[in-house]
This record gives sequence, structure tokens and C-alpha cells, in this order.
Amino acid sequence: MNIKIILNRCIYLMLTIITLSSLESCQSEDIVDNGLSDATVDPAFTIKPVEGSANKFTLVAQTKNALGSKWDLGNGVGLYTGKMTEAIFLPDAGTYTITHTVIGRGGVVNTTTQNIIVATPDPIAGNILKGGKLVDTADWGKWTITNPASSAKIVFGNGSATLTSSGWAGQGMYQAVNVVAGKKYVIDMVTSSTTGCNNTWLEMYCGYSIPVEGTDYSEGGKLRALSTWDGCAKAPFSGKISVVGCKPENNLGIFTATKTGVAYLVMRGGGEDMKAGIKIQNIEMRPSL
Repeated sequence: MNIKIILNRCIYLMLTIITLSSLESCQSEDIVDNGLSDATVDPAFTIKPVEGSANKFTLVAQTKNALGSKWDLGNGVGLYTGKMTEAIFLPDAGTYTITHTVIGRGGVVNTTTQNIIVATPDPIAGNILKGGKLVDTADWGKWTITNPASSAKIVFGNGSATLTSSGWAGQGMYQAVNVVAGKKYVIDMVTSSTTGCNNTWLEMYCGYSIPVEGTDYSEGGKLRALSTWDGCAKAPFSGKISVVGCKPENNLGIFTATKTGVAYLVMRGGGEDMKAGIKIQNIEMRPSL
């Protein structure tokens, strides 16, 4: 009986060693395409204008062998996961490069692009700011720089403004806008930093008093904010300030007009060390729907 047990154990050990040796001999280069991937999955899509609107469109991607769909609408929001049939709203006039990324079997990813030209802004939800896309000198000229003598700097580029600062300096910019009593306006913009920041703030305000040189604007309270003291902007980030910003109680982004007339959208920021700086893009102020 004892001999039988010993023999069974020996046979089991031998089989185990043989199995392990076989597994080790199977190297990654021995693995070939098993036919489950699809390198030719097609990202093609069509653009269908919605009847009765100059700003609404339906994007329809082909679905053969497609497992997932991602879109970039060319509006500064970036790539997001969507549906194979996607309803979109582009409230501002301009040219939008629509990028569709399709995911196929085996994780294969293919991409294609098309342009949409929007001739007129939406009469209700259009951006009331001028030069919010910061495309060129004409756009840049719509903004007034505050505290221009500061060692902090706002440098305009193609489609952006980058705020840099060191030594606790600060700078800002503002624009006058016409608002209507009783209306609510949603304020937002795209912000990014490739490095993150140290002891840094960037805030948005809107009020009826014109900014005064050398004075921190605070009318109406912070509508949007980035602040390393409150836990955001320390690490690299990119996205709308409504998403990547912090302090939700001050991050509602809604200005309610108490009277009809001229108001001022103000953003200001700075800090001890902004490293590569904070890039600002696609600034918007829209009537709330």
C-alpha cells in the first residue's frame, strides 16, 4: 500500500514537471494572430444636419465589426466616449473638425475626420463673448489685460492664452458683455497644465463694476476656480474648468443678471510657481437653457 502511494506521487510530480516545461517553452513570439482582431475596422461616418436648426447635427458611424465609438467635436472638450449615432449641438459659428475613433475586435483603433462649418451662432445658446476662441490677434484684442506691469504674464497663442507666474505675482484679463435682467449665464473655459502647479490660483468672476488696476476683483464671488490649496491643479490636468476645477460650492459657474446692461467677465490668477503655466482655451458665457 505504501509503495503504491509513493509511485502515484512520483507519477504526479513527473507530469507536473513536464507540464511546466511545456508552458515555459511557449514564448510570446510563438503566438500568432488568432483571427479575433480586425485591423480594417472602418471609422467612417456621415453628418446629417437636423432640420430646422443650423447648429444641431447627427453623426452616424458605420457599425460593422465596431465595438466602440469615441468622438472629438473640435470644440476644445477633447475625446469622449459616445455612441455610434451621436446627436451634437454646436452653438457657435465656426469650422469644427470632427474626429471619429472606432474600436474593433482585438482592441484595434482606427480614426477619420470631417469638417462641419457652422455659419451662424444659435440665437439662444450662442456664446455672448467676443474672441472666446482666442484664435488670432482679432480675438486677443477683445480682451483687456489687468495688472500689465506684473511679473506674471498672459501670453496669447494660436487658440489659447497661457498664464505664467512666479514669486507670488498675478495677472488677469476681462471683457465687457451685455446681459439681460433675470437671465442666467453659464460660464466655462478649457484649462490645462502639462506640469501641474505649486501655490497657484485661477478664478473667474462676473459683476457690474469695471475692474480697477491693482485691486483683486471679487464682485459676485468665485464662479469657477482652480486652487492648489483646495486640492486641484497640483498634478497635470486638461479639461473644462467646470470639470477639473475644485471647491464645488464656488464652482457653479452661473451668473444671474440682476439688471440689464454691461457686466464684466473677469478671470485672474497667479501664484508662487506655475511651472509651465496654465493654458486657457474656448472661454464661453452662454444664456442658460
